[in-house]
Amino acid sequence: MWSHTMTVQDYQDLIDRGWRRSGKYVYKPKLDKTCCPQYTIRCHALKFQPSKSHKKVLKKISKFISKGELPKGQDDGESVFISVQFACVLSDTFLCIGFQNMHEKDSSQQPTLLDCMCVSSSLRRHKGKVSKRADGGGMGADPGRPQCRKAKDLRKERRLQKEQIRQHADGDSSIVSPMPPTAAQTKQPKPLEDFINESLPDNSSHCLEVRLVRCNPPSPQFKASFDASYQVYKLYQMAIHKDPPDKPSESQFRRFLCDSPLEAEHSPDGPEVGYGSFHQQYWLDGRIVAVGVIDILPTCVSSVYFYYHPDFASLSLGSYSALREIAFTRQLQKQSPKLSYYYLGFYIHSCPKMRYKGQYRPSDLLCPETYAWVQIEQCLLQLENSRYARFNQDPDAGDPRVLKDVGRALVLYRRAVMPYAAYSRKRKGSSDETEVQQYADLVGQDSAERILLYRA
Repeated sequence: MWSHTMTVQDYQDLIDRGWRRSGKYVYKPKLDKTCCPQYTIRCHALKFQPSKSHKKVLKKISKFISKGELPKGQDDGESVFISVQFACVLSDTFLCIGFQNMHEKDSSQQPTLLDCMCVSSSLRRHKGKVSKRADGGGMGADPGRPQCRKAKDLRKERRLQKEQIRQHADGDSSIVSPMPPTAAQTKQPKPLEDFINESLPDNSSHCLEVRLVRCNPPSPQFKASFDASYQVYKLYQMAIHKDPPDKPSESQFRRFLCDSPLEAEHSPDGPEVGYGSFHQQYWLDGRIVAVGVIDILPTCVSSVYFYYHPDFASLSLGSYSALREIAFTRQLQKQSPKLSYYYLGFYIHSCPKMRYKGQYRPSDLLCPETYAWVQIEQCLLQLENSRYARFNQDPDAGDPRVLKDVGRALVLYRRAVMPYAAYSRKRKGSSDETEVQQYADLVGQDSAERILLYRA
C-alpha cells in the first residue's frame, strides 16, 4: 500500500506485524503463499557479541585503513537486501495508487494516511524457479550444537577428573575443589565498540568517517551530498545487480531510498537525533564510499538498504555496516532505554545469500501467525523441514491484535475522518468491504483504529 505520511509508532507497530517499507511503498508478504517466505528478523543489540567472522571483517577494515592495503577478491555477499520489486513478485500484497498528499507543512500532529487496493494473485505467474535448499556449507558453526571450548580448558578439566579418580582409588573421600578461574576465564568479553575503535587506528593511511544525515525532510547536509550519494548508488546497481545504465535514475533513487512516509519526530525521552528516516554515510578520505539507509523508531533501528562503491567490494562493507548499525543502536539506547533492537529486514532461509542475517546473535524471528518473537535457534529447526512455519509452539496462542470490528477502522473520505461503519452508511452499495476487511486484518485492530485509509 502507498503511505503518504506515517508516524514512527504506527510504522513500528506495522513492522512488528511483518510489514516493511521501500520508499513510501509499504508491503507485507503472504508467507504461506510465496515460494520464498520472508520472516522479519531482529537482533538484541545490547546482548550482541561479534563472532569470529565479524572480527575478521573488522580486522580487514583496520588493515586497509592503517596500511592502505585493499584485499583481493570479491565481497562476501552479505550486502544483499530484498528490494520492493522482488517482494511484489513473491507475494500478493497491495498496489500503490497515485494521490495528492493533502497535508501541508506541519504534519507532526497528523495521523497516518494510506491508500490501498488488492492485487490479484496473477502476480504469482511471474515467479521464477526456486533453487533447491543449499546444503548449508560455509554458513558458519551449527547453531544447534554447543559452542566449541578451548583446548586448554578441556585439558584442565581432564586433569581435575584424573585427580578425583586417583584420590577416590586411594580411599580419600575428600572432595577436590575445582580450580579457581584464571584471570582469562573471568575476563569479560570485549564489547563491539572496542573492536570498532580498534579498526580505526590513529596515524593511518586512510580516514574513515560515518555521518548521519536526515533524508526526510532532507537536511542541508543531505542535500549537499545528494549527487555524490546517488553516483555511488548508480555504480552499485550497475556492478552488483547488473542494472542497465538508464535504470538507476535519479528519480528512481529518490523514490526508493530518499522518500519516506515517516514524520520526523523528537521526544523528551527519545534519542537526540530524533526519530525518522536517515542515511548513514561512510566517508573515506573526503568522499562517500557507502551509504546505509535506516529508520530510527521507538524501539529499534531498522535497516532499509545498503549500497557501496564497487571498488571496495572486497572490504565486506555489508557486514561492516551491520556491525556499525548495531553499535549505533546501542549508542541510541543510552539516550532512549526502549530503543534496544536492530531490525535487519527479512530473513529468507531458502535463499543462501540472505542467511547471513541469522549470524547476528542473539536474534529472533517473528511468528507469522501470532506475531510473537521466537529465538532463531528454535525457528531454524522448523525451517529445515518446511519453508513456511508457525514458530509459536503454543497451539492456543493467537494474534493479540486480531481484527474484531472492521466498522471501527478509520477512513478519510472527502477530507473528513470517520469510522468505516459511518462511511459505509454514506456510501450505500459500496463494494469495497472485502478490501477494507483484508487491510484491517493485516494491520491489526489497533492500527486500523489509528491509521487513516483513504477512500475516493
